[in-house]
Amino acid sequence: MSATDGTGSPKRAKASKRATAVPGASAKPPKPPAKPSKAGRNLPAAIAVGVILLGALLAGLLFFPFAIVAIATVFAGVGVWEVSRALAVRGIKVPMVPVLAGTAALPLAAYFGGSESLAFALVATVVAVLLWRTIDSAEDAVRSIMAGIFVVLWVPFLLSFAMLLLGEPGGQVRVAVLLLLVVSNDTFGYLVGALFGKHPMAPKISPKKSWEGFAGSAAGATIVGIVAALVFLDQPWWFGLVLAVATVSAATAGDFSESMIKRELGVKDMSNLLPGHGGIMDRLDSIVFASPMVFMISVLLVPGA
Repeated sequence: MSATDGTGSPKRAKASKRATAVPGASAKPPKPPAKPSKAGRNLPAAIAVGVILLGALLAGLLFFPFAIVAIATVFAGVGVWEVSRALAVRGIKVPMVPVLAGTAALPLAAYFGGSESLAFALVATVVAVLLWRTIDSAEDAVRSIMAGIFVVLWVPFLLSFAMLLLGEPGGQVRVAVLLLLVVSNDTFGYLVGALFGKHPMAPKISPKKSWEGFAGSAAGATIVGIVAALVFLDQPWWFGLVLAVATVSAATAGDFSESMIKRELGVKDMSNLLPGHGGIMDRLDSIVFASPMVFMISVLLVPGA
């Protein structure tokens, strides 16, 4: 007859229960990891970094315009480094010396010399890339040359149109409006897309970019554009509408272009330099496409203003 523990239950059964008990079972289960935002960003960090960057740029425009040229040159240099680093994942080597030299020259040429100087600096940079690869004689030179020209055209050349805009009469205000339109495009698109986004615009390229977010971008940028045209640019309301629609379209195209390149190269972000944003190019992708669009509209519709 087996011994009992005084309650009628065999001691062997009680010992078995103790042996199979899970240590720490009475403790509270660990909290599940924080669920990422619907748009895939660290929202507080993204807002903080965005506000700091926008504040620094607007302060530079108001008090020291040449600081914007310097900041744009530095951003372009970092963007070139990020893109070159991403291309290296696929074994594509960008000739960094001539590309970085051109990256420094293009914004300065645009600001101090205008469109003619910008064109000359671009041609000189392309020639320098060709000569550098001819002298260096690295393997796969053709792909390297094409990659170098592509990076120069995508980042510093397109960004230099903002410097052309800065050199126009009232350029400080025009560039400030450009920045406000791009920020409103990103901000309203992100908020509306995160809350209501259900229909992706291009699922294979950027699955988190929705038609609802695009509508939010268009609505928010239109409000900002009309107010900016009436208050800051002394232009009719329709000019702000045209500027907003063009900026949103160009910024969306820039965002899709970078997403397509990242998907093709197999990278999530160009880098992780900006908390909540990714890399510099993840912020410049909209500006580099919007800058020539805003410059051309300003020159065509408001010549000599």
